[in-house]
Amino acid sequence: MSILVTDAGFAPEAAAPATIALADLADHPQARAVDLAPGDRAADLDGQLHRLDLVRIAFPAFNDGRGFTLAQDLRRMGFAGRLRAHGHILADQYAMARRVGFDEVEISDDLAARQPADQWRYRADWQAHDHRSRLFA
Repeated sequence: MSILVTDAGFAPEAAAPATIALADLADHPQARAVDLAPGDRAADLDGQLHRLDLVRIAFPAFNDGRGFTLAQDLRRMGFAGRLRAHGHILADQYAMARRVGFDEVEISDDLAARQPADQWRYRADWQAHDHRSRLFA
């Protein structure tokens, strides 16, 4: 089972279209959601972002930050759908995930037990702690 983390805290996993791996996307023209691995490139989705409702980016370890770059690249390319980080994201990384464009984070029940909702909500005020906003204030 998974838990979704949003700025409001924990929520049960929301209904989402079935995801497929990037390598299988060309064979499934009706697919609305894709799973990306940290080593995938945003450019591989060029020309297909318009048909996707959800992109899920895997974080196999909390110290693997490639997913943050991938998310930022997708947003810069114009992806406007739901962007979800899933895997080993820590509460301390939530603000960074939101700043680079993630809408939500999917974590395991085990991680949710170790890092309860209040730890995630504490970091949900990510806009107020954005260094860029202070530079231009």
